[in-house]
Amino acid sequence: MFSAITTWEYFPTVVVPLLIFCARIMDVSIGTVRLICVARGVRYLAAALGFFEVLIWILAMSQIMNHLAGPVTYIAYAAGFATGNIVGIRIEERLSIGFAGLRIITQKDATKLVDALKDAGYGLTVVDAQGSQEPVKIIFTVIRRSELEELIRLVRKFNEKAFFTVEDIRSVSDGETPQMTMYRKRNELRREQFSFNNRK
Repeated sequence: MFSAITTWEYFPTVVVPLLIFCARIMDVSIGTVRLICVARGVRYLAAALGFFEVLIWILAMSQIMNHLAGPVTYIAYAAGFATGNIVGIRIEERLSIGFAGLRIITQKDATKLVDALKDAGYGLTVVDAQGSQEPVKIIFTVIRRSELEELIRLVRKFNEKAFFTVEDIRSVSDGETPQMTMYRKRNELRREQFSFNNRK
């Protein structure tokens, strides 16, 4: 069956470019995620992704490159590379790898926002500062990237006009964030509730 496909008259102009396009997407997507992992200090995941990145290149691309001929294959190769970058970034956003630092600057009274963040289990550093026109509060916290959207929604709830910046954090000193501690406490509470309900 494979030999029949390879002898099909449109194989060089249809199948080969499609294979090149798909292989490039896979290869570059993995490579993009791997580079992001390297930048964020996620060493073991970066090493594993590097293994599969090279494996795909050896098994797929080395064969496909033998059929590179004509403008269609060149366009497919370039389009696959470009698309792979976009897909890789999207994958990383979904995975939410590593830590992020959120710096919030608010001009209005931040008491309710600070209390809400503490109640939600976030560890905070709050500093009084002077803005260009009036005093401001600077709130800084380090969280897992998977919690970033939830935290931003909470900030917007109490202060829609709060200015904030998000920074990539390569590592934290103790490898643990306040959110991780909060999750453990939640799990302990759930186990206690489950045990209490079973005793009824």
